[in-house]
Amino acid sequence: MNRVTRYISRQIALSLLAVTIGLAALIWLTQSLRFIELVLDRGLPFSVFLELTGLLLPSFFAVILPITTFVVTLFTYVRLSSDRELVVMRAAGLSDWQLARPALLVATLSTVIGLFLQLWLVPVSHAAFRAWQFEIRNQMAAILLQEGVFSSVSNDLTVYARLREPDGTLRGILIHDQREPGAPVTILAERGVIQSGPNGPRVTLLNGQRQQVERSVPPNSPPGTPPVPRLTVLAFGENSVNLAQGGRTEDARNRDSRERFVGELLNPDPAEGLPERDIRKFRAEGHSRLASPFTALSFALVGLAAALGSGFRRHGGGITTMVAVGAVVTLLAIGLAVGNLAARDNFFIPLIWVHALGPAVAAAWVLSGAPGWPRRVPPVPKPGSKPGQAQGAVLTQRVAAG
Repeated sequence: MNRVTRYISRQIALSLLAVTIGLAALIWLTQSLRFIELVLDRGLPFSVFLELTGLLLPSFFAVILPITTFVVTLFTYVRLSSDRELVVMRAAGLSDWQLARPALLVATLSTVIGLFLQLWLVPVSHAAFRAWQFEIRNQMAAILLQEGVFSSVSNDLTVYARLREPDGTLRGILIHDQREPGAPVTILAERGVIQSGPNGPRVTLLNGQRQQVERSVPPNSPPGTPPVPRLTVLAFGENSVNLAQGGRTEDARNRDSRERFVGELLNPDPAEGLPERDIRKFRAEGHSRLASPFTALSFALVGLAAALGSGFRRHGGGITTMVAVGAVVTLLAIGLAVGNLAARDNFFIPLIWVHALGPAVAAAWVLSGAPGWPRRVPPVPKPGSKPGQAQGAVLTQRVAAG
C-alpha cells in the first residue's frame, strides 16, 4: 500500500467511524425514548434500560453502514478535489481506479462488517431483545407493581393496588381483565400476594368479588331478540389470576424474521406449520439479509463515480454532489419497494440482487471512462496550419453561432 492510498484510506476510515457512531447514537436516542417508561413508571434499574436498548444497536449499524459509507466516500473525494489534491495526484500519473482504491478498501471492509452483522449479530441480538421484552411484560412488570397507580400489565389487563406492604402483600386490589373478548371482568379483593411461577406471575386474591359483564338473550324471549348485557357478581374467599396471560405469550412461541438466521429464513422448518404468506416473507428477508451488505460497496462506487468521473471544476462540484445524493436516495426508495414486492411474490427476489449489485456495475463503467459511449471527436487541424489555428477557428465558429 503506497503513501497516497494510506493517506486517503485513513481519512475515509476515521470519518466513517465518527459518522457511523454518531448517527447510530442519534437513532438509538430517539428509539430508546419509548423504553424510558420502564425506568420511570415500572421502577426498573437503569442498567436494564441500557441493556435492553443496547441490543438494538446491531440492527441500527446494519442499516446505516451503507449510507454512511457513501456519504463519507463522496464528501472525502469532493474535498480532495476542491483542495486541488486530486489534480496533483492525477498529474503524478494516478488513474481514477488507483485514486478509488482507498475507498474501495474501506467499502469492502464495510461490506464484510455488514455480512457479519446480518448473518449472525443482528438475529442473536434481536432474539435477546425479544426475550428481555417478553420477560419484562410477563414477569418483572407484574412483580414491580407500584402502589396507588393503575399499572397496565398489557393492553387488556390493568392492575391497581392501594397499598403494598414490605413483605409484598397488596391491599385494596382492583384488576380489570379484558382478555376474553366481549366479556370484561373486574375483580375487587381486600388483599393478595404475587408469586412467580414457571408460566409467569400469578396473584392470589383473598376476600373479594368477581364482576363480569356477559351479553346473552333473556329466557322466553321472542326469536330475533338481540342479546343484552348482564352483570354477574361472584363473591369468593380465594381466587387466583394469571397475570402473565395479559402479555403477548405468542412471543415465546413464534419468532419473527429478524430473530432467525439466514438458513432458517431460506428453508423454514415445515414442522412449524407457517402459513404460505410468512414463508414468502421469510425467503425475501433471507435474500435481503445476504444482499444488503453489498450495497455499501455499490453506494461507495456511486460516490466515486460522481466525484472522479465528473472531472475537475474550478468552482466545485455541487451539482454532481446533489445528483449523487439524489441517486442514492432513489436507490434506497427502490430497495424498500423491491423488498415489499419480493415479500408478496418470490418471483421478484432477483430484483433484490439487481438493486444491490446493479449500481456497482454502472458506477464501475463510469469510472472506466464509459467505454462504448459516443464522444465528441476534436477537430483535426488542416495540413500546414499553425498550432492553435484549428482551436481558434472552432472558437470563432462558436462565437458566430452564439
